[in-house]
Amino acid sequence: MVSAAGGPGSPRVGVLAGKAVGGAVRRNRAKRRLREALARVPLRDDRDYLVIAGEAVPVAPFGTLVAWVATAVEELS
Repeated sequence: MVSAAGGPGSPRVGVLAGKAVGGAVRRNRAKRRLREALARVPLRDDRDYLVIAGEAVPVAPFGTLVAWVATAVEELS
């Protein structure tokens, strides 16, 4: 996850899943799961985020995925 200073208002979030994650179906699943995990974690309004999916994202238990995202957001704050 990468974070940068953003403008006023709600944070912007980009989700990236490259071919290393797998085929189109796996990449889309990874992005959907990351978006839902991000919706469950409080984000700072003054930041923009770029989340890059790894190979484990499509198959990891969802609770673990939310914990990974929460930890990454905390480290960037």
